[in-house]
Amino acid sequence: MRDGKRGQARGVVVLCDGRIMGGDSYFYYTGSYTFRNGKWRGDMIVNQHTEAVGRTLAFGGREVTCGFSGDYSAGGAVVEGMALVGKTSVTFTARLTLMDAM
Repeated sequence: MRDGKRGQARGVVVLCDGRIMGGDSYFYYTGSYTFRNGKWRGDMIVNQHTEAVGRTLAFGGREVTCGFSGDYSAGGAVVEGMALVGKTSVTFTARLTLMDAM
């Protein structure tokens, strides 16, 4: 997160035919994207699936919409985005790393 806010997340995101699907220990993500010539953009919705006992989650208990854009290459991608958390906008940066399928 940026703008003086602190937070981080690690999860799995699958990008396939313009669709985003993924999640982590507390949230699942769905959305869509487009790409061309090393640039990509998209939007996604984040929903919480598991209670975070004893933790305060920035997106906790809310459906959060996010928009992003960035660059991609053969090894992964970087995005800059904005999430609407209630009435507050939260900017973020994310780095995606391509993992080989087994």
